Amino acid sequence: MDFHIDADLAARLERIRSFVIERVEPLEPHLLAGEWNELEAGIAALRKQVKAQGWWAPNLPSEEGGSGGGLVALGLISEVLGRSPLGHFVFGCQAPDAGNAELLVTHGTEAQRARWLAPLAAGDIRSCFLMTEPEFPGSNPTQMGTTAELDGDEFVLNGHKWFATAADGASFGICMAVTDPQADKYRRASMILVETDRPGFQLVRNIQIMGHAGHGFFSHGEVRLENVRVPATNLLGKAGAGFAMAQERLGPGRVHHCMRWLGICRRAMDEMMSHVLKREIKPGTPLAAMGAVQDWIAESAAEVEAARALVLMTAWTIEQEGFSAARERVSMIKYYTANVMQRVVDRAVQAHGGLGVTDDRILAFFFREERAARIYDGPDEVHRMAVSRRLLKSAAGR
Repeated sequence: MDFHIDADLAARLERIRSFVIERVEPLEPHLLAGEWNELEAGIAALRKQVKAQGWWAPNLPSEEGGSGGGLVALGLISEVLGRSPLGHFVFGCQAPDAGNAELLVTHGTEAQRARWLAPLAAGDIRSCFLMTEPEFPGSNPTQMGTTAELDGDEFVLNGHKWFATAADGASFGICMAVTDPQADKYRRASMILVETDRPGFQLVRNIQIMGHAGHGFFSHGEVRLENVRVPATNLLGKAGAGFAMAQERLGPGRVHHCMRWLGICRRAMDEMMSHVLKREIKPGTPLAAMGAVQDWIAESAAEVEAARALVLMTAWTIEQEGFSAARERVSMIKYYTANVMQRVVDRAVQAHGGLGVTDDRILAFFFREERAARIYDGPDEVHRMAVSRRLLKSAAGR
């Protein structure tokens, strides 16, 4: 395995890193204070600069309006952008839009790509992904209550979704719905494109996450679908292929997430080291002189490097051999990196003392918003079980 990157990509990563630190991070106080108008205006201005630099949408190929150069390169860029909760949005590669765009690239018809992919890739509209339901376990995506019944040349959708990230202000969603309840459990659901201004599409609320409901892109919506009618041509991909397409979306998506989490780790470590070098516990003695603090830094550094190596190896394997060859590692990186991030952020919060739990620093935002990393896209326990079962099956067959 050769993880060497060429000089052009290395230079690009350094320029992007400088841009994030100097231009993007200064907008964070608006996010933390809930100053949405100021935040959105600042993001819009930075997006123009990103496009002018040729950095826009690194998850998409150039023919789709992006600047992509493969999964490993995207992972490295995602790590840099992850330093700020605004990074991916400023660069046009934020979830769920990134995954939705990739589905449209792979499975969209020419008409669907023209109508939804083109403006989505350009950042002119936003989207959401409607999969998780409050009445069913998210850890088992084959269980779903939302239905899409064919009535002539239209689908009629009924169901209840939640944790639809960025549904507030989205122009459309990709909805997972049961189209054939009698089929095999992996073939019951399909993906259907749903405009959010259709009659019967209701954004019930932005769910409060540890006391914060958010706004616009920075929110997680509860949605009800009540007799929502859409043309049958809004079917994305083949009927019954929803589960397979969701798994296809989640594989590379987990690499994106993990590298973003490593970016959060880097930022948390930078914040921690900066603080402990300046903060004195008594005159002339900084926090950095304490053995416990030194242990936190050393443990964090080792864990981040170990997680990074595993994620990059997984991305390289997907690029070279396909998703099936990396299936086991895709599960590993999900639970391992999420837990590394949680530990690193927690140490940084602890090192800051009372300051660490305030919104005067970005750490509290990471702590509350990223706790869900161990839950969404499959909880830790499910991924660990999947890995252990495959290992045991392999061992039993020797």
